[in-house]
Amino acid sequence: MGLYVAIPLILFILLLLWIVPVGLWLQAIFSIGGGHVTIFNLVGMRFRRVPPGVIVSGLIAAKKAGLDQVNGDDLEVHYMAGGNVDKVVDALIAASKAGIELTFSIATAIDLAGRDVLSAVQTSVYPKVIDAPVDGKLSAVAKDGIEVRARARVTVRTDIPNLVGGATEDTIIARVGEGIVSAIGSRETYEAVLENPDSISRTVLEKGLNSGTAFEILSIDIADIDVGKNIGAQLQADQAEADLRVAQAKAETRRAMAVALEQEMKAKVVEAESEVPLAMAEAFKKGNLGVLDYYKLDNIASDTSMRQSIAGVSDDKNNDSEG
Repeated sequence: MGLYVAIPLILFILLLLWIVPVGLWLQAIFSIGGGHVTIFNLVGMRFRRVPPGVIVSGLIAAKKAGLDQVNGDDLEVHYMAGGNVDKVVDALIAASKAGIELTFSIATAIDLAGRDVLSAVQTSVYPKVIDAPVDGKLSAVAKDGIEVRARARVTVRTDIPNLVGGATEDTIIARVGEGIVSAIGSRETYEAVLENPDSISRTVLEKGLNSGTAFEILSIDIADIDVGKNIGAQLQADQAEADLRVAQAKAETRRAMAVALEQEMKAKVVEAESEVPLAMAEAFKKGNLGVLDYYKLDNIASDTSMRQSIAGVSDDKNNDSEG
């Protein structure tokens, strides 16, 4: 009988200790005093499905670091909103130690926006380097038509006030790439680019490319640069080839028109020849042409045909002898 009573009693005590985290309450009392966390706060966290250990640990760390702006209710609200309490507290402590102005509201907003607030603070202290472009090199063409390929290294620092709503690293890379291409394209020769690549980076840096982004550009350095193809000459060659094809097409059109005209003229001659017998018959009827005249014309035509035949045979013999 005693065993049946003891087991439920033990389970009740364990459940009570889980609902009422006395250990966390004592930890909070001895660490930051009893005024910040009460036993009722911890019990309420259990029912609100907020892990008391996360809130108490974050609150203790913040108070030990001298962050009086942080309280348990704010941490609990941030957790229920889906935020990362540990990262927010660590970021606030890191910013405080580095002398960076970062309020709790801004830190939580950054965290809820999906950004890594701790990494942002660390980047503010230790600037990071971004390759532009990430892979390969940028290709640009100077005014003399020579291609120049370059790769830049951009040193940036997180601009915490603009982190929420500010553009990401991809925007920085795109803007720097566009600026480099424009700067190279404005140079008269590729040699001017190779002689003074720093002028390219200075020109790009003066454009204020970090506007509207979450970063502050500290420097732009040309890491690698070399000469590519003669794009201007290649374009001229392609244009000449295209012009040649156009000229050939026009010549072919003119030749076809000439052939068509020749065929048309031959057809007119045949048509005219077909009307000769009719004209002669009409002349006979009207008495404008006599029999003797007809025979003379026939003899002349036969003589002409014979002469042409003899001339053709003669030409063929000459051609055979030359061959």
